[in-house]
Amino acid sequence: MSAPAAGSVVVRVAEDPGGREACFRVRNQVFVVEQGVPEDIEYDALDAHAVHVLAVREEDGLPLGTGRLLYGEVAAKKTGGDPSVGSLGRLAVLPEARGLGVGVALVRAIEDAARERGLGVVDLGAQVHALGFYERLGYQAYGPVFEDAGIPHRSMRRTL
Repeated sequence: MSAPAAGSVVVRVAEDPGGREACFRVRNQVFVVEQGVPEDIEYDALDAHAVHVLAVREEDGLPLGTGRLLYGEVAAKKTGGDPSVGSLGRLAVLPEARGLGVGVALVRAIEDAARERGLGVVDLGAQVHALGFYERLGYQAYGPVFEDAGIPHRSMRRTL
């Protein structure tokens, strides 16, 4: 597949089963195949309660990236019990689409979805190698490094 041209990426909420399946395929490619995350922990019960966003190439609808937002009681369990905090997670961009702004567009779409649900803060667990990416988007790291699926992470947060 050729890389998408600049400006040819569309990000939308994946509301139908086909869109969500495309999100799961991207996550499988990035997390399970590329990073070696066990498949049985990549997908969880939280997926059923999440807002999934999908980035596709405008010309042909080819999936390029995805992410999810947890909110309400589901997110409160992950973010210390505060229902005004959403949880951004499972952000994944296929290798051929990296460096083209797809990740930024996905994060901004998740933040928009959080605002639409009345949330004032977004929290996430960033892989340590991605800290700079999130810092450029206004997120601040806090707390110690922790392991998730055998990969070092650090908590980050941004007020919307």
